[in-house]
Amino acid sequence: MNDKETMLVQKISDGTVIDHVSAGKALSVLRLLGNPQNREGVTVALVMNVGSSKMGRKDILKVEGVELTDDQVQKLALIAPLASVNIIRSYRVLEKKNAVPPKTVRGVLSCTGATCVSVREKDSISSVFTMASSSPLTYRCKYCGRDLNEQEIASQLG
Repeated sequence: MNDKETMLVQKISDGTVIDHVSAGKALSVLRLLGNPQNREGVTVALVMNVGSSKMGRKDILKVEGVELTDDQVQKLALIAPLASVNIIRSYRVLEKKNAVPPKTVRGVLSCTGATCVSVREKDSISSVFTMASSSPLTYRCKYCGRDLNEQEIASQLG
């Protein structure tokens, strides 16, 4: 067996495998998930900046003992829009989900426009963003038209 055929990280029995994360974003994904490695009974394996025929370079996360909710997958899509999420039980893939960025995001992101009504009246008005572009991922504030780029989105979520 040569080096390319050996497995970098062993299989997990129960949990989540997050694949096709853009290289360098694995730590942001961990923060988005609430740093599960700090919880008892949870094992996390990160593989960063590995070769990928689809993406060039990518990160992979294996989180044993945690299954991502649909809400977490939706937020994940804002940081890693190409990610695939595999729910694992008894060493088998039970469910596959693709992280698809939503067309509209309510109350999750904050507008960075100082004069935006959602900033000035944040206690009574929830932020609303619509997707302005899928590549690169950009969301536009419904109220003031200010765009949030991928870096701004990642810094708010991760």
